Amino acid sequence: MKFIKFPDELYKGCPQYVPALHSDQLQSLTKVSTLSYCPAKMWMVMDGRRVAGRISAFINPRYNERYHTRRVRFGWFDTINDLEVARLLVGEAERWAAAQGMTEIHGPLYYNTLGKQGMLVEGYDNIPPFNCLYNYPYYNDLMASLGFEKECDWVQFKLVANHGVPDKARRVARLVEERYGLRKADIDKLKKDPEMIRKFFKAYNESFASSVYNFVPLTPEEEQEEARLILPRINDRDSCFLLDRNGEIAGFGVAVPSISKALQKAKGKLFPFGWIHLLAALHNYETTDLMVNGAVPRWQGKGISALYYREMADAAIKVGSRWAISNPQIETNSAVNIWNSYEREPFMRRRCYIKKIENNG
Repeated sequence: MKFIKFPDELYKGCPQYVPALHSDQLQSLTKVSTLSYCPAKMWMVMDGRRVAGRISAFINPRYNERYHTRRVRFGWFDTINDLEVARLLVGEAERWAAAQGMTEIHGPLYYNTLGKQGMLVEGYDNIPPFNCLYNYPYYNDLMASLGFEKECDWVQFKLVANHGVPDKARRVARLVEERYGLRKADIDKLKKDPEMIRKFFKAYNESFASSVYNFVPLTPEEEQEEARLILPRINDRDSCFLLDRNGEIAGFGVAVPSISKALQKAKGKLFPFGWIHLLAALHNYETTDLMVNGAVPRWQGKGISALYYREMADAAIKVGSRWAISNPQIETNSAVNIWNSYEREPFMRRRCYIKKIENNG
């Protein structure tokens, strides 16, 4: 729990920091199914009885096999502004990884693609979505001093949510709808159908397999865990699932009301009153977080994104949402260009760092 609670102390008084629920962190660090195949270690640097820094390192063999690499990932990296503390943390992770035969270290990342990842490099004045990291600017100076280089950047935008989609997108959506006979799924009905849930995650794995950098498909066990976590929060008021004429999932757009400010009030705890703040946030649609969207491979390139964006934009107007925060997207992904048609402004940029591991025995 010292490891889990350290950021709460480090960021005390920081108005942008969003604490994660301690119970969720405990689950992620000790009980998720990914740990059945991902070796992981955790370290802390202590200054007397106080924590000065923390880090976790983990090896995803499915990632390394998929991309023909020998990389260790690091995450849960937080430290005071002290190069020696950072050096101790990263050094321990590197020594452990080298002993496992790894040759590179990169992060901050999660075990798989759905978790928090990317060190903040721009947008420090903004409050991040609940599923994104926040860090002080000095973190990046420490990374540079330790020999890390940029591997990739993710970008996010703040969009005006209550103006609908552009006229061109609306025309495309209507043409796609009429040509292919696509229709919206009843999400409440979909969530009660185990077979449709399985098909959704199959669509998720297929949609991002070739388009998302560093993507690792979920295992069936991971799919079940994510379903228990995500599905209760998805509904027709802000999300959209498209079905083809055969009732198969063609594309999807998932969004949820922002709970960042509620998590700030909860201060990492559901009880005694944290759950009240979170429950209230689920009915406050002023800001919506865009989580994931995509089309299965056979529907990609046919314009169906215009259809689910139209449906989500119209829904945002109905519930009174003013702003939408886009999910982190690799800056080199052409899908980022879709936001050029919307009223938007840069929100955050986050970075994955990488370096070779020096094996000093």
